Order: sequence, then C-alpha cells, then structure tokens
Amino acid sequence: MARPINLFKILGIRISIDYTWFIVFVLFAWSLAYGYYPANIPNLSLSTYIVMGVISSLSLFICVLIHELSHSYTSNRLGLDIKEITLFIFGGMAKLTREPDRAMDELKIAAAGPLAGLIPAIPLTFLGLTLSTTVNKANIPEGALHFADPLLFKALSWMALGPLNPDVEVMIHPLAYAGWVGMFVTALNLLPIGQLDGGHITHALFGSRSRLVAFAMFGGLLGFSLWEHTITWVPLLVLLFFFGIQHPHINDDGRPLGNVRVALGLLLGLVFATCFSLVPIWQ
Repeated sequence: MARPINLFKILGIRISIDYTWFIVFVLFAWSLAYGYYPANIPNLSLSTYIVMGVISSLSLFICVLIHELSHSYTSNRLGLDIKEITLFIFGGMAKLTREPDRAMDELKIAAAGPLAGLIPAIPLTFLGLTLSTTVNKANIPEGALHFADPLLFKALSWMALGPLNPDVEVMIHPLAYAGWVGMFVTALNLLPIGQLDGGHITHALFGSRSRLVAFAMFGGLLGFSLWEHTITWVPLLVLLFFFGIQHPHINDDGRPLGNVRVALGLLLGLVFATCFSLVPIWQ
C-alpha cells in the first residue's frame, strides 16, 4: 500500500494526504463545475465553473482538516498522543494510540471536531450568501439540483438577504455551497450511531443506554428510506451496519453525568437539530 504524502505540521501534528483523497477532490470539483453550477448558474465560462468547483472542494476539505485537527489537539491535551492526520477518500483520520477510558474525555474529543468544523462554515455561508443571486423559480432550468435549508442556513440566509418572496430561490455562491456542505457533514458526524462523533457523544452521555438511541436513529433513517423509496441514506446505513451500530463499552459507563456533560450535550443536540436535513438534496 502506497504511503501518504506528507504536507506539513500544525500544533505538532503531521498532516498527510492519501492518494485516494485526490479522487474524491477531483470528483467533487468536477461534479460542481460540470453539473451543479452550470445547471443552476447558467451563462458563465467553463473556466469560471472550474474555479468555482475547485474553491468549493478546497473549502470543504479545509473544514474537514479543522474538524480532525480539533479532535487530535483535544486528544493530545488529554494524553492520548496523536501524531498524524491523514486525509483520504472518506474525509480524515487521526491515528489514536488508544481509546479514551473516561466518558468525559470521550465527550470532549468527540465534541471538539463538529464544533470546530462548524465555526468556519458559518462565516463561509454568510459571506457566500451575500455574494449569491436570486432567481424566480419559474426560470430555474428543469433538472436543477435543490438543496434543503437547515435551520442554521435559513437563519444566515435571512441575515444576509433578508426575507425573500416565496416564488424566489437563491442561487448560492461557491462559498455558501461549501458552508452548506460543512453544515451537512457536521450533522452526519453528529448522528448518534456507532463510531460517528454522535455515537461517542451519546455514549458518553447515556452509557450503555446509548444503544437505544443508535438503533432508533438507524431504524428511523432506514424506515424513511423504505417509505419514501429513496437511496439518499442507504450508502451511509450500509457502512454503519458493517462498522457497528452500537458503541463499544468504556470503563466508566453509568457514571453520573454532571452539569458540564449535560450542558455540552444540549449544545451539541442544538447543533445537530439546526444543521440536519432529512432530505438534503432533490431535483
């Protein structure tokens, strides 16, 4: 197996890129440059679309890197000794020397990534929305992709553009698109299942009872997919099924929560609720 490409160090942590990262980076930029942007923002040059796609793809991976750096920095502060982060086809991976053995440590590490990753997504979205244009829905080309507006995106849109008429839709700028994807990725990570950040968080909060939350969320998404005859969530559900729906046991399961854990849990629940969309994309 080929060794990853070493880039630089941040906070004493080596950042490297696996060759598979280039595949997803190019595919993501290409799908935007030749698909989404021409369909939704017509009459621009090909070179402009390519630049827009590359900017959006780079912005997304900067958010991923911030997410993983936050996990790693917090882990190192807690004595878990992470030396390297590798960006690859599924995002980023920090190499842990061992798993945390205290629920509070697990909660801090799991919470750091989504919260830090969301911080750049908010100003990116707001700036991108101020640069976006509006168009009458009747003039949108047939087959154009539409993105759901999670509550946080709606709030930023109202702040940037004010109230909009019902017959108007926003043609979002690449920066706003990158921010939207950052919110979507944050919500995905906070799903309370298995080894996702949300799975770590609910396990730190509820101990062995977190399995009830995990199976309820997994069953809900599966039921929705079957009811609506959609495959939106199927690839993720398949991966979660094979990697494990239930979180493994740690040493202090069942320890009283305490006010800090409760407050942090409520904050993360609010982030999930304001970033999650059950139907994120449709035509």
